[in-house]
Amino acid sequence: MKPFLTIIAAGLLLAGCSEQPAPPAAAKKEEAKPEPATGQSALFKMYQVARAWAPDAAVLKMDSVRVEGVADQPGKSAGWEAVFTSEQRASSHAFTWYAVDQEPTIHKGVFGGSEESYSGAHGATTPFLIADVKIDTDAALATAKGKEEAFEKKNPGQPVIYLLEKSSRFANPAWRVIWGESVSTSGFSVFVDASSGTFLEIMH
Repeated sequence: MKPFLTIIAAGLLLAGCSEQPAPPAAAKKEEAKPEPATGQSALFKMYQVARAWAPDAAVLKMDSVRVEGVADQPGKSAGWEAVFTSEQRASSHAFTWYAVDQEPTIHKGVFGGSEESYSGAHGATTPFLIADVKIDTDAALATAKGKEEAFEKKNPGQPVIYLLEKSSRFANPAWRVIWGESVSTSGFSVFVDASSGTFLEIMH
């Protein structure tokens, strides 16, 4: 019997050697491509965290941030920065949302920044409720594009950035759709009512 068992064991050993090695149990998945977000979507994500900081959190301002290596899409940005205020805490708190991590200053998702004292005076801007923001940046861009055809023909390929705030110029908070690298260097921007979507004003 022993020789017979030896033959069987040798056969099993050879069969095992001929098998291909099993693939890793958990193959590393390719990282998902960073997805830019619309302004309203990013604002809501930050507001959820801001409410944990202060239940009476109101929006003071928000602007888009261009992120190296992540292409913006119409009405969307890979980075957003917002400032919320709290009357109860007499403070303001900065938050960011980014679609990607880029050390040392860019953190994926919502990230809380500095908290500062706030007395209600902030230049010509005033806090407003997030419920007042009914129009998203993709819709604001579509409205603004109807006003900038001549400018775009003369200045093709300009990046578009966004600023949301409530100033004394308008009754509601407004999206400012800006063609250029920054507010200070822009040669053309369009204000769109963030509550109704109505065109408000052109600024050169």
